[in-house]
Amino acid sequence: MREALAWTGGAVHELFVTATAAERNAELLQAARSQGVRISDVDDKAAASLSETVTPQGLVAVCDVVPQPLDVALGGTPRLVAVLHGVSDPGNAGTVTRVADAAGADAVIFAGDTVDPHNGKCVRASTGSLFHLPIARSRDADEVFAACRRAGLRLVAADGYAEQDLVAASAQGELSRPTAWVFGSEAHGLPDDVVAKLDTSLKVPLYGAAESLNLATAAAVCLYASARDQRN
Repeated sequence: MREALAWTGGAVHELFVTATAAERNAELLQAARSQGVRISDVDDKAAASLSETVTPQGLVAVCDVVPQPLDVALGGTPRLVAVLHGVSDPGNAGTVTRVADAAGADAVIFAGDTVDPHNGKCVRASTGSLFHLPIARSRDADEVFAACRRAGLRLVAADGYAEQDLVAASAQGELSRPTAWVFGSEAHGLPDDVVAKLDTSLKVPLYGAAESLNLATAAAVCLYASARDQRN
């Protein structure tokens, strides 16, 4: 909620708060008041009905939506972008957004049948990162890929079945190029027809006996590998 209040792209319109939460978050409420946010006092029962969590914190905000048009989110000269394609789990989508933010990515794009970035669990899993970097949403994955190419980005599929891995790609200088990493669903990854539309595919090398990495972990490895090489 603090990140939402500090967000330059929009505003918090109303804040619902319990008495206990008000005592614990005096500075947050003061920041809200300074922005002219309407603050409504509610009891614990009302806060629980407004919240999706089992143990609500007693604070609920109504905010602007976050997605921007694709060309706006990819404006300027982006060097690192995360594209989520067909990701259905909101916790994973929010965590990848958080990882992309931490890695210094320029935008996160929700493509195809990916979960809504406004899903409550997705918002919470992003821990505020949803308000830190441009977010775009398009049901048309081909439109997303075209927009990334217009922005000068190389489309790279994160694919556990790829022939080449991150280590080899890094050694050849591939990861220092402006890149849009495309991540698929938790259960099935990226469909073959989607991979075929991208510029290349890379896998995370597995040195132990684990069969695979989950989506958020794989995304962290890929995004940080690119971030490291781009900075070097």
